[in-house]
Amino acid sequence: MQSIRIHPLDNVAVMLDDSSPEIPRGHKFALRDIAAGENIVKYGLPIGRAIRDIRRNEHVHTHNMKTNLDGILEYVYNPSEPTVHPSAERVTFSGFRRSGGGAGVRNHIFIVPTVGCVNRLARTLADRLNSTLPSGSVDRALALEHPYGCSQLGGDHEMTRAILRGLVRHPNAGGVLVVGLGCENNTIDSFREMLGPFDPERIRFLVAQHESDEIGAGMNLLKKLVETASHDVRTEIPVSELVVGLKCGGSDGLSGITANPLVGRFSDWLTAHGGSTILSEVPEMFGAETLLMARSRSRAVFDKCVAMINDFKRYFTRYGQTIYENPSPGNKAGGISTLEDKSLGCTQKAGNSTVCDVLLPGEHVREKGLNLLTGPGNDMVASTLLAASGAQLILFTTGRGTPFGSVVPTMKISSNTALAEFKKEWIDFDAGRILSGDPDAVDREFREAILAAANGKETANERNSYEEIAIFKDGVTL
Repeated sequence: MQSIRIHPLDNVAVMLDDSSPEIPRGHKFALRDIAAGENIVKYGLPIGRAIRDIRRNEHVHTHNMKTNLDGILEYVYNPSEPTVHPSAERVTFSGFRRSGGGAGVRNHIFIVPTVGCVNRLARTLADRLNSTLPSGSVDRALALEHPYGCSQLGGDHEMTRAILRGLVRHPNAGGVLVVGLGCENNTIDSFREMLGPFDPERIRFLVAQHESDEIGAGMNLLKKLVETASHDVRTEIPVSELVVGLKCGGSDGLSGITANPLVGRFSDWLTAHGGSTILSEVPEMFGAETLLMARSRSRAVFDKCVAMINDFKRYFTRYGQTIYENPSPGNKAGGISTLEDKSLGCTQKAGNSTVCDVLLPGEHVREKGLNLLTGPGNDMVASTLLAASGAQLILFTTGRGTPFGSVVPTMKISSNTALAEFKKEWIDFDAGRILSGDPDAVDREFREAILAAANGKETANERNSYEEIAIFKDGVTL
């Protein structure tokens, strides 16, 4: 029987194999007798409390423990000393330098509908362009289909527009065609103004109701975008210009032991080299938020972090929902029992770097280093928000597997080797090898795999053409 005690203070260990008929892999068992009402400790911190007496070696899960979390909390700024320090090592990747700032890891053409009414038009244009693209001109066209942009009100409408603006200005796009219908709330004219200054050779606009042949007009605009973007070539760029999104989904009991800490160590490495990472999934910070708050670079960043956490809790209560109704059925099947259990494992992806800023949906990264981003845990929505904030690629850890991908390269990192072997067409990297191999060697291979993706190597989601967006919605639909 193989198991691991993650922290010396823990009173539970995690099963690492399938040798026990009573305790599945990834699930917890008691290292000693635990009395009813006593805290269950994992990662060195409470993840809930026993609801009855638990015997030594007994399975510890949802049947005999519950969360300690409840309500909106008061927080005190108590900063910790930084443990990640700048590196003088020079590391580069091969990317596309953008005239408007930043660098891309792909040279795509984005076709972005202002409203869901023109989704099929956007898809038709993308398919026709891809069928005629000259080899070596641009990578390919992607239609960023979504159902919004009209019949929305107030902040909900503005959030949709902010997310679309972030995607239109994404550095992975060498050219963008914004497609509107003509009568939607998110009009081309108002959206163009919202974009701010832009290169008219790189961003073009089509209003379907203004054209007798909207497909022909769209193809003419796309050909001009391809002509411009085809002159872009990869060049050596410092990794300080990389922005990497951090995400997990379908987590299991090993995610917080293998895959998420592996991503956390990469995050620390990248921020030490001047690059940036983004952690979202606010509901999966609940129970671990004080660890992130203590790493805030300043009181102002701490205040933004507190506002992000409490505003998201109010988002739950505004709709009459329980704040801590998490983890998911798949998480529980994988061995995660409470939200604290999930959050303490989830936030491992952030490593130990200082939190330098907190972003709203659609805001691009402004500060180098680790950023927090307001958004839910939903895989599609959170990944879209990461892309809209400028992440050129996303590291996605999983214990159960998923085929999906965002419109930026979405690397899947399995928490266990069995998943990597079973779903070879989904998984890009096996973090389960950490349990049986040299962790330092795995870390090096992981960095090399990420840089290879930045240099142009397709991720599994790209090979499978699983590239889509889902916009975060919070409001009335008319």
